[in-house]
Amino acid sequence: MAVLSKLQPERVFHYFEELCQIPHGSHNTKQVSDWLANFAKERGLWYSQDEANNIIIKKPAAKGCEAAPTVILQGHCDMVCEKTPESNHDFTKDPLELMIEGDFVTAKDTTLGGDDGIAVAYILALLEDDTLRAPAIEAVITTDEEVGLLGAKALDTSQLEGRRLINLDSEEEGYLWVGCAGGLRALSTLNVERVSAKGAVMDVVIDGLKGGHSGAEIDKNRANSNKLMGRFLWELGKTVPYRLAGLEGGLKDNAIPRSTTAKIVVEASAQKDVFTAAIKCQQDLRGEYSGSDEGITIRCRQYGEAECRVLKDGDKEKALFLLNFAPWGVVKMSGDIEGLVETSSNPGVMKLEEEKFLLDFSIRSSKGSAKKALAEKLTALTEFLGGSCAMSGDYPAWEYRKDSPLRDLMADTYEEMFGEKPLVQAIHAGLECGLFYEKMPGLDCVSFGPTMHDIHTTEETLSISSTERMWNYLIKVLEKLAG
Repeated sequence: MAVLSKLQPERVFHYFEELCQIPHGSHNTKQVSDWLANFAKERGLWYSQDEANNIIIKKPAAKGCEAAPTVILQGHCDMVCEKTPESNHDFTKDPLELMIEGDFVTAKDTTLGGDDGIAVAYILALLEDDTLRAPAIEAVITTDEEVGLLGAKALDTSQLEGRRLINLDSEEEGYLWVGCAGGLRALSTLNVERVSAKGAVMDVVIDGLKGGHSGAEIDKNRANSNKLMGRFLWELGKTVPYRLAGLEGGLKDNAIPRSTTAKIVVEASAQKDVFTAAIKCQQDLRGEYSGSDEGITIRCRQYGEAECRVLKDGDKEKALFLLNFAPWGVVKMSGDIEGLVETSSNPGVMKLEEEKFLLDFSIRSSKGSAKKALAEKLTALTEFLGGSCAMSGDYPAWEYRKDSPLRDLMADTYEEMFGEKPLVQAIHAGLECGLFYEKMPGLDCVSFGPTMHDIHTTEETLSISSTERMWNYLIKVLEKLAG
């Protein structure tokens, strides 16, 4: 039975639920791309599907609206795949288990993928509606946005005639986004050697954090479990000799990590001291993050005496030095736009392999020079420790456009419908508008969307009432664009 069948707008939630039955995590988008292609085929709409699984679908203007300039509607179909530790969900084959909680749609023990599944649902509902008074629509649904905007990078935009683009990848009703940060992924790697060591084996787990989007939530004083673990281990080494056997935390470079685990080897008599240190550090951290992340928990588990492969002397210190002193969080606030984060860094994924220590960062900035400088700083730190730093997924910022007829029309329409002005702002999170803006001279872009909370986490929710309001708003905007 469809869980969302009684919700309004009915066709939007119909398509959202259909999408949630199809695995569509980043790098796993062929099935959902084919589903979108079949949608176009069944309705006789022109479409193009490329090797990156991007889809463009074109719908002619409504009768009498042929003279209106074409509008591009754009979103991405991939989602961040996160689940609770106890979940057995397989994102490569299992449908999401949707639930309704009050005014919100959520998913059991996993991310919901409202970011950006709701854009797909809006677009499909619009494309099938033959009663809508609208200009010609070019629907662009990209892939692998969550791992570096890879689909948008690969897209051939020469197929697009429109120069007005509405991006549907935003999560706060009442906001019109008109600029965003650029970003890149930086992978720092240290070569390490291991030796055998015998002693009492313990796990230290730091979890209970809120996590969140490394752009939208980076300024909310939320803790990073990887950085907290680095701090704990650094401090522990001052009083308790230990060897490091394992270190792992985070799932995505663009998500603030919520859980990190370390495996250490100590003298049997020192186990009590590790527990004491954990209790003290937990107390300190909860105090420091009071009001934003006071659920921080540090747990220790004992496994008895055993022989383990541990990092040799010196390599442990290098790994912890990189972890502790690599840039994290807000690096600089914007001097032009009040309240906007200009530059930030998030060490989102950490893994200690047999011969390598890996730390994966998401670097963002609305200034290209600042993004480059931060990447070079991280590279210098890594190379100083004898390692290497590889950059990938570089994408440009979307710069604010002073003259924007689309923004003015959308702002006026919002005020007309809801009796208040929308907040017109830039955002620190990355949006594909920057790539489209760079590829398509003269492009006029605005981004908006319904309210969602805790995207990129297992607590992600999508507001039902906001989805309906923003649907009605989108229809009104298209009607006005049709003249």
